[in-house]
This record gives sequence, C-alpha cells and structure tokens, in this order.
Amino acid sequence: MKGMKVKDVMSSPVHVIAPEDTIAHARRLMLRHEISRLVIVDKEKPVGVVTKSDLMWKLRQAGPMWRRRQIDRTPVKVVMSANPVTTYPDALLEETEELMLENNIGGLPVVDDGLIGMVSKFDIVRQFSNTESRVKVGDIMSDFVVTVHRHSSINHVIDEMQENDIHRVVVMEDDDTPVGIITSSNLAFIELETEKGEMPEKKIKMTRKDSPAGRKRFRDIEKKGLVAEDVMSSPLITVDKNEFVVNAAKMLIEHKIEGMPVVDGRLVGVISKTDIIRMLHSVATA
Repeated sequence: MKGMKVKDVMSSPVHVIAPEDTIAHARRLMLRHEISRLVIVDKEKPVGVVTKSDLMWKLRQAGPMWRRRQIDRTPVKVVMSANPVTTYPDALLEETEELMLENNIGGLPVVDDGLIGMVSKFDIVRQFSNTESRVKVGDIMSDFVVTVHRHSSINHVIDEMQENDIHRVVVMEDDDTPVGIITSSNLAFIELETEKGEMPEKKIKMTRKDSPAGRKRFRDIEKKGLVAEDVMSSPLITVDKNEFVVNAAKMLIEHKIEGMPVVDGRLVGVISKTDIIRMLHSVATA
C-alpha cells in the first residue's frame, strides 16, 4: 500500500450536520447509516467532528446537566471536537496514518476547496484486506486485555475504560470464558438514569455454591442496575492468534467492528484497526 494516496481509499459523500442540529439528530444519522462519526459543517467549512465515543464520554462527564438538557434539545456543537485535523486528497496514506496515530483519532475529513470526503481507519483496513500479507495476528496484537464480569455494573465498565484509556473491554463468564465485548460505541446512548434520576434496575438470579453436606443449591434474586451483559455485543467474534492479519482485517470489515479478542485456546489478546494501521505505517515508513 506504500505510495497510495488518500483519494484512492476515501469515502464520499460525507454525512454532515450543522452545529445547531441536536445530539438526537446526530444519533439518528449514525444509527440509520451505520456510521461512527459525523462532520459538523458551518458555511461549507468543517468546524468539528462528533463520534459515538465523543457522545459516551462527554455525556457522562456532564453528569446531571443532561437531565435538564435532553439530547433532543441540545445542539451537537456542545459535544463536538472542534477544529478537526484534516487531510487532502493527494496526501500519502502513510502521512494520514501518522496523523491518526499521533492524534488518536479514527477518521479525518478530506478537504480540497471544501469538504469532499472522509478517510477513516475502516477505509484503510478495507484496502489492506484486499492485499496479500503473511503477517500473523499474534505478531501485532495487543496482549493487554481488560476484562469485566457479565454482571459488572455499567459504571464499573466505563471506569475501567477511562482508567486504562481503552475503547473496549471483554466480558467474561464465571468460568473465565469470554462471552461478549463492550466498546465505547455500545455505551454511546444507553440510559444510565431514569427520568426520576434513579438507576434502572434488573433482577439477576444468583446461585449459591453447594454446601459440604450436599444440600441443594439455592437461587437468590438480586436487584442491580444495568450490567455488562445488557449492552455487550454477543455472540462474540474472535480470531485465532495464528491467523493472518489480512484475514482478521476481512473479519473486521465484514462485521463492521473496530476490534476483536484473540484466542489461543484461551483469551490472549485483542487486535484492532489501530493495530493494523500501526503495522501498515511501520512498513510504509521503514
């Protein structure tokens, strides 16, 4: 892919909204078009970008304010990332990859006398998936995996993401089997509080262990707020450590996901589009 330009892989046209459009409108566009980011345009000039991750982090940080200013009345300019990093159609892909990695962003507006497209990690990984490569998943995966139990609270999940500066956690069963994954996109629009300001509840059956006397197990009903299993993506899509990265890229594109757990008889890591972009950039600049 060395020598390729942004115009060879970018997506066009771009879904845009105005600064005064509501967060609810942004959400509807994301869901309808199955996209993770929108460009905010004012007088035909890109002035910001908003992603599902932006909405999740910023709405939570705002706390009680959002109970007074609902998303159907709040302008998207309140949560957008202003002054977006942009690129141009004749820029080399390796230059754009570097911008993505340095700024920790997943996509850049493409400008040429106005907004003409968007280039994202998805676009680059999709292009890579059509090439040949013998690099294996185990060679580039991250072996740092944050896990949560399926009954972990949503607040605990978000705290783990923030403390570890990550965008996904793997959800585990009691026997340490991975059963799902939660990303910042999963959490973008969930309701953490009811209209009364209370945490929504669900009932969970808790099983006690057998007693030494061999008595029967008992099930307790425990009320809890929303938990990991309520928002996780399942069934879980995984890839083997010894699979070729190009095949993992095909899986990410096919399922429209940002990353997935890596297994080798057990959970051993995670591979994401960022890992693939980092690999491609390393090769292109070697």
